[in-house]
Amino acid sequence: MDYIHWNPQIELFSFFGYPIRWYGLLWAIGLIGAYNIVKYLCKTNKNENVKVDQLFLYSIIGIFSGARLGHCLFYDYEYFFSSPKHIIEIFIPIRFLVNGDWIYTGYAGLASHGGVIGLIIALWYYCKHNKVKTLYVLDCIAIAAPFTAMMIRLGNLMNSEIIGRPTNVPWAFIFDRVDSVPRHPAQLYEALFYLIVFVIGVILYRQTRLGKSLGHGFFFGYCIVTIFTFRFFIEFVKEVQVDFEYSMALDMGQWLSIPLVLLGAFFVYKSLTYKYSTNYVENP
Repeated sequence: MDYIHWNPQIELFSFFGYPIRWYGLLWAIGLIGAYNIVKYLCKTNKNENVKVDQLFLYSIIGIFSGARLGHCLFYDYEYFFSSPKHIIEIFIPIRFLVNGDWIYTGYAGLASHGGVIGLIIALWYYCKHNKVKTLYVLDCIAIAAPFTAMMIRLGNLMNSEIIGRPTNVPWAFIFDRVDSVPRHPAQLYEALFYLIVFVIGVILYRQTRLGKSLGHGFFFGYCIVTIFTFRFFIEFVKEVQVDFEYSMALDMGQWLSIPLVLLGAFFVYKSLTYKYSTNYVENP
């Protein structure tokens, strides 16, 4: 059977000696797309209290710091916290070599669960600082977030990382950079699902308007429930990420998904009884 051989170039070009990679470009497209979606939502809702540029900055800091720390804590704790040099590697995109030299690696290692946690913390702080209703901001971000998640998984696909387990399905990919075994294109599964979540979210928004038929917090809950429920089940066709997961009944991604699914379900439930208000500013 002829499977799909997958071995694209990781790098697009070099900029002053630093490689520009597909992964970074797709991350950027995802974030810029989310920025414009949120800006559009705030404009159509005539909400001038949300400072989108500042919100975007808070979101980027929250996502990247959370995703990076999440990876280092959840998936590679023994390495990154084994020496001061390795702790430095958490924050600086380099890796120290045994001979004392170092190489530029980029931020190789970002965990989506950590990114979500970091984003929520950053948004909470933003809303508290600007006295904006947290649920409204969370809903705006949640409508845009699946688009960003889709682009990130496409970046993983270009990197031939987060690969699926061996399979003989007709659409299997052979990741030539990894091995010659036909595997599930798990990254593509996730990207397509996140696209569906995004499209359904946009349709629901256009039919209900933000917070009117569906209370504030619904879209945040919807986003978290759908994405991390799918994330829980897609792990069954993914290759194990780190060795210690072989001894676990559920892998780390599944354990981390469970509380986020419950959190999302709580927000969906609460949104059904949340009274709509056009006042986007927190009461003093």
